[in-house]
Amino acid sequence: MRLHEIKREGRSTLKRKILLVVPEKCTGCRICELVCSLTHEGVCNPAESRIGVVNWYREGISLPMVCQHCEKPPCTEVCPANALKRNWETGAILIDPGLCMGCKMCLVVCPFGGLSLEDGQEIPVKCDLCNGEARCASFCPTGAIQYVSATKTNMGKRRAAADRASELLRRSA
Repeated sequence: MRLHEIKREGRSTLKRKILLVVPEKCTGCRICELVCSLTHEGVCNPAESRIGVVNWYREGISLPMVCQHCEKPPCTEVCPANALKRNWETGAILIDPGLCMGCKMCLVVCPFGGLSLEDGQEIPVKCDLCNGEARCASFCPTGAIQYVSATKTNMGKRRAAADRASELLRRSA
């Protein structure tokens, strides 16, 4: 069963939402990082954010990087403690700190760098979609981060944006 077609007790399907990053709209302002750290840690400190903006200043390219809450997440597959699980209401992959043994295998396998380790912490942190509110998207002034329904149209836009970002990165290398 696909995530965006989860059936609950014979009722209608739950529509999954995703974070859509549109690289050409990102100005590198890092408001997303500030909102995230304030929401989760109570401080405006990009180092404590679950989203990170990668900047290529010479090329004028900025790209917000965040957990993609993959349909088949490699982090859940590699976790020996089964500490990463999907929240079926929001679609987010969450870490259960009570189960996590701090092996950091999830950090190693994530192709998006979606998990991070804060100073002095043993348990990684990652985007939880703000319990279905995705505050980074709500506060993004340019619309570079959008929290949208994961329809085929949106997935196509996401792929097109990723192709454009990939091309920009290849040209800047």
